[in-house]
Amino acid sequence: MPSGRGEPETDVDADRDEFVELARSAGLEVVELFTASRQRPVARTFIGSGKIDEIRTALAAHDEPADVVLFGQRLTPSQERNLEAELKVRVLDRNSLILDIFAQRARTFEGKLQVELAQLVHLSTRLVRGWTHLERQKGGIGLRGPGETQLETDRRLLGERVRVIRKRLEKVRRQREQGRSQRGKSGIATVALVGYTNAGKSTLFNRLTDARIYAADQLFATLDPTLRRLNLAGGTSMVLADTVGFIRDLPHELVDAFRSTLIETREADLLIHVVDDADPEREQRRDDVDKVLVGIGADEVPQLMVFNKIDRSGRDPGLDRDESGQAVGARVSALDGLGIEELAQAITERLGTGRSAGWLMLDPAAGRLRARLFSLDAILEERFGDNGASCVRIDMDSDEFARIAREHRICDNLNTDPPLAAGGT
Repeated sequence: MPSGRGEPETDVDADRDEFVELARSAGLEVVELFTASRQRPVARTFIGSGKIDEIRTALAAHDEPADVVLFGQRLTPSQERNLEAELKVRVLDRNSLILDIFAQRARTFEGKLQVELAQLVHLSTRLVRGWTHLERQKGGIGLRGPGETQLETDRRLLGERVRVIRKRLEKVRRQREQGRSQRGKSGIATVALVGYTNAGKSTLFNRLTDARIYAADQLFATLDPTLRRLNLAGGTSMVLADTVGFIRDLPHELVDAFRSTLIETREADLLIHVVDDADPEREQRRDDVDKVLVGIGADEVPQLMVFNKIDRSGRDPGLDRDESGQAVGARVSALDGLGIEELAQAITERLGTGRSAGWLMLDPAAGRLRARLFSLDAILEERFGDNGASCVRIDMDSDEFARIAREHRICDNLNTDPPLAAGGT
């Protein structure tokens, strides 16, 4: 796993462990690991001839032949071809490995289209490798060989498929924009979960929303974006979005393909940045996520840090506040439910919405309104009169209450004292 291309120095052990985990997440068994250190990569094969001989010897030593040789860095198309010619086995770089994992995990129509687009864009620079058995003459009329003709046909077909996929994704993007527009008009806040892959975003999403999306202790366990309506105590309503996990040097083909999905992150009112508190590289992971957020234009969205997996790190649940008293972080265990109430409190505070609190008089025919207030967890106390009327003490988001008041044609002025003195439920 040589370093090169003027890339910044990183923790070699952490990079190696992450790369092995990527291979296992793709369903591969790692039988041998090689590392190398060079000032700069070899232009033709990335690694030197000595390291190639070492890998070739290891391939021959195993009883069962290896299916693939993986490189933890980005290779050029020519380097992949040259390495395959030297090693006589398929060679994949880190970007190709991540694309393969995404292809395995995509489940929804949109997710499959996004991954296919990323794969085709990546493949477009590597088409030549499939036709090494054909001649590639170049020149004027009458000098074009069958290899070049076949490549041109493949490029044309690939280009047509890319255009079809982008057209379909554009339709999905417009549908998403309509959904965001409707949420904006209704005043419902959007909160997006972001974080390094395997930080526990999907587990936290399930814990907060009682959803049952797939969550596992592996890299890129879930890819497809999921949105759920969430009503917090006190009547705060929001839409919670679970997004794809980030990773260091996320392939630009994936960033481009998933851009419509990542807009959910850029347009959110609040980002919940989930960090694996037990990860010794958590600070580096935070920086890697922040770099991706800058790349998609989401770096200006307010963030609430959530340090997950305190059941492993040993820290106590609770909130971290800045000098002004604002909640800036929460320590939780999404798996065990520790600190979730404190996190909900922090989200409510950070959304910064006004509150409507007081007593509201309801006549006996206002059953739908009463049920709706209960569904929002907005009713703190209720009292009944002799004529079937009731009054409820509510505490909820001001915009939500104003919208309910318009829909049900009731006065939006709340009483500070209960209109009924009878006992309540």
